[in-house]
Parts: sequence; structure tokens; C-alpha cells
Amino acid sequence: MTKVNRSFRSGPHRTTLSAFVLLVVVSLRLLYLYSGRDENQGQPEVLIEGRYDVVRVVDGDTLIVRPNRDTLASNTPDVRLAQIRLRLLSIDTPETTKPGHPPEPWGKEATMFTKQFVRGGVVQLRFDKRRRDQYGRWLAYVYVGDQMLNQEIVRAGLARVIIYRGDSMTIGRQLERSEREARKANRGIWSERDI
Repeated sequence: MTKVNRSFRSGPHRTTLSAFVLLVVVSLRLLYLYSGRDENQGQPEVLIEGRYDVVRVVDGDTLIVRPNRDTLASNTPDVRLAQIRLRLLSIDTPETTKPGHPPEPWGKEATMFTKQFVRGGVVQLRFDKRRRDQYGRWLAYVYVGDQMLNQEIVRAGLARVIIYRGDSMTIGRQLERSEREARKANRGIWSERDI
């Protein structure tokens, strides 16, 4: 009589069980990420250009803002108390807050640059045709005085230019000139030999 091994410790049953557990873990993580449990929940439907207070800097190209009292009267009621997740238009900085990943090279410097740039706490938002991204974040050109953060962080070599259809070609050309300047001067991300 042959002895049958009913243990799941080895063989195809263990592989199947491991694959099932992995599938469940990945599915639960995706469900959590896309269930609306994030800072975009409660984002307003309409947002006007104007002055906004900086609540915090998330990373080099992402801010949390809320309407400044100068802009409050012009905004709709759902905007007045909202904290708005804002992404800088037409640029991309190295990641620092991606779950499960260490900060990318130059990401901390990009975050510090943005914090210094907006240290006064009030920014002016200007929008383009493309106002929201696929994650529900508002997209804007961010100004302090007459300086645009989007352009200055590119000029410092801490962001790449990524222009999508619908983004201003005039501003896109300004950003591309600043990127060429940063590359030529080997600033920030452009100082790496393999880029």
C-alpha cells in the first residue's frame, strides 16, 4: 500500500496556496488604494484662479492648498473649507512619498526647493485646459510674485518637463528652455552621468 502525503508543505498545492495568498494581498491593497480613501476625497468640482494658502508641501511637485481669504468670496461653497491636492503642471520631480519605495535621487532636494519657494505660505494658481489628472488632483502653474515654481524647479535641475496635449505651448517652450539650461549646467538630476 502506497502512503499518500496529504501535507501542503511542498509540491503543487503549496505553490497554489502561495499564489492565492499573494493574489488576495495584492487585491486588498488595490482595493484600499482605489476605494477613495485618500486626500482627494471631497475635492471640489470647480476651482478658480487666485490666491491660495499652502497647507503643506507633499513633495517637489505636489502641494496641499486651500483658498486664501482673497479668493474665498469668488469660490463655490464646496471649495471654501476644502484642502485641495495640487500637482504642478507640465513637470515631474523625483518621487519621495511613493509607498514601499525609497526616495528617488534628488527627490528630497526637490521637496526642499518647493518648501523654500512657497515659504511665505501664499501662492497664485493659474490653470490651463487640462485642470485635473487621472488621480483627481488639480493641475496648475504655481506663482509666488512673478516667479513660476514649475519653471524655477526645472531651472534648478530638480524636475523634468512633461508636456501633454492641452498644456500651454508658450509655457511649455519656457519650461523646455529652462530644462536645456539645467542640462547644460549639469544641475541636479542632470549631474548624474547616466542621464
